[in-house]
Amino acid sequence: MSHILNLEGRVAIVTGSSSGVGRAIAIALASEGASVICSDLTPELRLGGYEVVTAPTHEVIAKTGTAIFRKTDVGSPEDMESLVASAIAEFGRLDILVNNAGIFCGQNRIAEESVEAFDKTMAINTRGTFLGMKYAIAQMMKQEPRSSGDRGWIVNISSIGGVVGLSMEQASYCASKGAVTNLTRQVALDYAPDKIHINGVCPGFLKTAMVRSALEDPALHEELHNASPWPHLGLPEDVAKAVLFLCGDGASWMTGVMVNVDGGYCAR
Repeated sequence: MSHILNLEGRVAIVTGSSSGVGRAIAIALASEGASVICSDLTPELRLGGYEVVTAPTHEVIAKTGTAIFRKTDVGSPEDMESLVASAIAEFGRLDILVNNAGIFCGQNRIAEESVEAFDKTMAINTRGTFLGMKYAIAQMMKQEPRSSGDRGWIVNISSIGGVVGLSMEQASYCASKGAVTNLTRQVALDYAPDKIHINGVCPGFLKTAMVRSALEDPALHEELHNASPWPHLGLPEDVAKAVLFLCGDGASWMTGVMVNVDGGYCAR
């Protein structure tokens, strides 16, 4: 399947690339030949993750491929516009954008959730995705398309919480990811005639720093495990494999699709 996944010569941006899912995606894209702009608030790993290698993502990639790091607040229009500009300055074009950066502000029912937590969640998860697409698509429309006629590939990382309601006191998170899911579909329709692929991935429960505290609580760990029909929880690399496919030639007639990588959670 190498001809389907080969991304040689393509330039990619991955937001939230320093840890977890974003790190796995950036490394996977580079392994297939893409030059990667890693972006996050800091290049260092988030504490409490499961990564074995602790070097910054762009340094890991640079051992065998091409990558740079750009500090970015995805909720800032100026930062996101500058991030896209850095791809052009460094590599001359932008082919792939993965809007991965996201946060989870904790479990609260809506009556107890703070307005500040809601606003922060929406600013990163939803506004960040909006800004990423806004500036990336503007660039993709200006540059010459690839030889296939495709102008670009965008993958938005949503969540199973953007597909179904989670009965785990996550009102703000589910609202933000639900918006990401339908934003993906709508923008895909607008830019299908221009051959910009816009798809999304909805991960289930993964072993990352974001959920480590839950995984180390025996009761919560059992609850998460029992919530997944598959006999074990997922890994960031499972999401990265789906992103690779959506950025490759195997997905040449796919847009507006949300791929659930969830061990069957949403199939019920």
